[in-house]
Amino acid sequence: MDDDTPDIARALAEVGPRLKELRTRRGVTLAALSEATGISRSTLSRLETGQRRPSLELLLPLSKAHQVPLDELVGAPEVGDPRVRLKPVKGKNGTTAVPLTRSPGPLQTYKMVLPPSRTVPDPRTHEGYEWLYVLSGRLRLVLADHDLVLGPGEVAEFDTRLPHWFGSAGDGPVEILSLFGSQGERMHVRAQPRRR
Repeated sequence: MDDDTPDIARALAEVGPRLKELRTRRGVTLAALSEATGISRSTLSRLETGQRRPSLELLLPLSKAHQVPLDELVGAPEVGDPRVRLKPVKGKNGTTAVPLTRSPGPLQTYKMVLPPSRTVPDPRTHEGYEWLYVLSGRLRLVLADHDLVLGPGEVAEFDTRLPHWFGSAGDGPVEILSLFGSQGERMHVRAQPRRR
């Protein structure tokens, strides 16, 4: 079987740039990725530049290290695939937002990856209410007169009519979940742990 058809050749050629973009977006060095996967830095570099053909033996540990499905690394076609595929939206300053809410409505949920930022906070206001949960990294939240740094597992909720800004507080990216009610909808907590 000839595996060099134009479609396959094109898919293989796109793997390298996809790997490099994923690694740089996460703020991971080739050395760190080499340590995490057991693949040499030179092999990783040749994969990213297209000088080395990707193989399953190389892509499986990369998929695990980047915590993305294998088909996302190779750009598998979506034809006939019944799974729901969420489309990331690139924002200004390198922010990536993946909408997790598929239905229209006032309450929307996003997973966001915010790259390291050297910008000066520029708080803004708008209608709504926001709830942020830090998945990984450190989040800097400027909210009115408060300047906070939140770590993994920490939550903040606020009325977006207050001047606010948020971004990465460290040298690496920060991943967050954002629940946003455009008309001021708040989260309803129905079960809370007992206080001791």
